[in-house]
Amino acid sequence: MKKTYSDPLTKSQIINTLAEDTELSRKDVKAVIDTLGDLIHAHIKPRACGVFKMPGMFKISVVKKPATKARKGVPNPFRPGETMDVAAKPASRRVKVLALKNLKDMAA
Repeated sequence: MKKTYSDPLTKSQIINTLAEDTELSRKDVKAVIDTLGDLIHAHIKPRACGVFKMPGMFKISVVKKPATKARKGVPNPFRPGETMDVAAKPASRRVKVLALKNLKDMAA
């Protein structure tokens, strides 16, 4: 049976736990975590494929949001009968993280 945690672990605590469980040095575990971060960055940076999958755990993807034009006289959803102006928004890139089946089963 795996241990449960009442509070989220810090990065140092995660490295210590992984080092103890795998019998690797802290330096090696830290290098693996840093390399994983670099690998994710290489997948989601601009002009890259935009998707990183950790098999059985999660999928990180980049969603491109198009720019929106400014609009005037839009009905205010919070005050019926009034209108409001909506400012323009530039195009942006958002990160989306999707839990895969094994991760969903862990939470159930």
